[in-house]
Amino acid sequence: MSFATVFAVMFNGCTGIMAGSNMSGDLKNPSYSIPRGTITAVVFTFVIYILLSILISCTCDRVLLQQDYGFLTDINVWHPFVTIGVYSSTLSAAMSNLIGASRVLFALARDDLFGRFLSPAKHTSASGNPWVSVLISWILVQLVLFSGKLNTIASIVTIFFLLVYAAVDLACLALEWASAPNFRPTFRYFTWHTCVLGIIGCAIMMFLINAIYASASIAFMLLLLLLIHYLSPVSSWGCISQALIFHQVRKYLLMLDVRKDHVKFWRPQVLLMVSNPRCSVGLITFINDIKKSGLYVLGHVQLGDLDVLPSDPLQSQYDSWLSLVDHLNIKAFVNLTLADSVRHGVQHLLFISGLGGMRPNTLVLGFYDDTPPQDQLQDSSLSMCKFSESSVQVDEPEDKSEPPFHFPPLRGGVSLGRGGKSLGPQEYVCIIADAVKMLKNVALVRYFDQFDRTQALQGPVFVDVWPVNLLRPDSAAYVDTCSLFLLQLACILNMTRAWQKAKLRLFLCVEEGRSLKGTEQKLKNLLKDLRMKADICTVPWDSQVALHWQRQTRSEKIEETESEEDGVEDDKEFANSFPSNTSRVSDEYLQAVNQLILDQTLRPPAVRFLYLPRPPADTSRYHDYLHQLELLTCNLGPTLLIHGVTPVITTDL
Repeated sequence: MSFATVFAVMFNGCTGIMAGSNMSGDLKNPSYSIPRGTITAVVFTFVIYILLSILISCTCDRVLLQQDYGFLTDINVWHPFVTIGVYSSTLSAAMSNLIGASRVLFALARDDLFGRFLSPAKHTSASGNPWVSVLISWILVQLVLFSGKLNTIASIVTIFFLLVYAAVDLACLALEWASAPNFRPTFRYFTWHTCVLGIIGCAIMMFLINAIYASASIAFMLLLLLLIHYLSPVSSWGCISQALIFHQVRKYLLMLDVRKDHVKFWRPQVLLMVSNPRCSVGLITFINDIKKSGLYVLGHVQLGDLDVLPSDPLQSQYDSWLSLVDHLNIKAFVNLTLADSVRHGVQHLLFISGLGGMRPNTLVLGFYDDTPPQDQLQDSSLSMCKFSESSVQVDEPEDKSEPPFHFPPLRGGVSLGRGGKSLGPQEYVCIIADAVKMLKNVALVRYFDQFDRTQALQGPVFVDVWPVNLLRPDSAAYVDTCSLFLLQLACILNMTRAWQKAKLRLFLCVEEGRSLKGTEQKLKNLLKDLRMKADICTVPWDSQVALHWQRQTRSEKIEETESEEDGVEDDKEFANSFPSNTSRVSDEYLQAVNQLILDQTLRPPAVRFLYLPRPPADTSRYHDYLHQLELLTCNLGPTLLIHGVTPVITTDL
């Protein structure tokens, strides 16, 4: 008898959780009504059962209690009292559950969690009663009663009640694990161990009652969750998944120790500087392929001074950038900064982007040339610009001809530098030099306004790699840090799903009189050790190198004399003790090398990877350095000039 009493108090207590939410007349104040209803139900039921247990045990025989479950009718002062009490209790429970279910149904319809399917349940009377929800709930109850078997109905109802209680415990457990600093009284009564015990207890009882019904009810609940996930609109009450993700990400970021980094687990973590997304769609999508599960940050510098501005101009721009990320279906973060110059803004982003062990190690810049930019966001023919089914849809403007973004128009005739740019060539090379000083890998990309990802991946696809410093043919090396970094990035691109069928072609520039077999075999052994698949193509370039040596021989004495008279530093002294030799490379040589690359009779590649030398230490040579890069890459199509400072390859297991 005592066990039955305790069990009855615990079932009624749980029911109070659901029924108590309706004590205030609606679900607008659950933090008050749910605890009040729960505690009131538990206390009232406990007191009544204790008094009944004491009175019955003191007035009835033990054998009577064991053999006659309807003994109260026989010993009551007036026999109908018991029948009236049973009917009253049944009616009260039925009405409580009917009203509670209808209120929940009304809340689901009002919040549009299932789209238009529950729209009729939104209707209310003049006083605010959701009479349509009550009617729908009553009809559903009658459909259950049509089964005609009380034992079946009891099993189904009990299992659904237990499932509801388990769901409430699970929601409270999620809030507890999220460690959100909320002070809502509702959840002060729940701890993680009570929630877990409640979930386990409900699950055990469900499967003990009927394993088939329990499995079907769980499947039905999961179906409802999927419908809510895909049909519900954006809500204003937040999402518990975001709180859980934040908690877990913070915990694991603290565990990510940069001092434990190893070359075997290196991955590209890219900061792509975008001046205007309208002309950078092809580049943004390509870098999303090359990052290979690494960090990807879209960076932008807004010129301005916060001292003279009424508010932060960047806050209103984040929505457009995030919409662009969803629009292109890329996995990237957005980082914007306000600075007095582009150079200072890039420095800010290189210093502060990322968090903990997740910081960019590679800076990607668009090439500095006079090519007029094209607005790719307005070109609906680009497949990369179309909305994908898996991407988040953004609100479309009323004017269908306008893109759903608010980015400034492309640069025009206003002079902000060469061609209306916001920075000059000197500052552009300074940004490259700054990144190298900060030990960041650098990639300069050119002609990606011509890059169409869908078209590039059709038919046989090739990726060409030229891992030699073409600005310094007298010190050609294929195994330095930069050339290996260049090769690694090309292999990473080849590892992505879209580029798996692409073939890598490694071009080996050779001169007559040098050991061709030795160099080629050494390169093959290196590729074998690193398990990289690439076709090695030998390219004789004696005539091109001859142009370089002829220029050096003619002008060597003149340059040395001028350097001594003017006090200019010798070419052997460069940033980080790495010679760039930019002053001794002629335009004729660069044009010849450019033509050499274009004259390869093989099928044109989808993209080329070239070696990027360091900028010279003498800042007065920055213009020459940029001019040489421009001649080298002229008309090559989508090209990446890459300079690597990070060791990324090892043969250790």
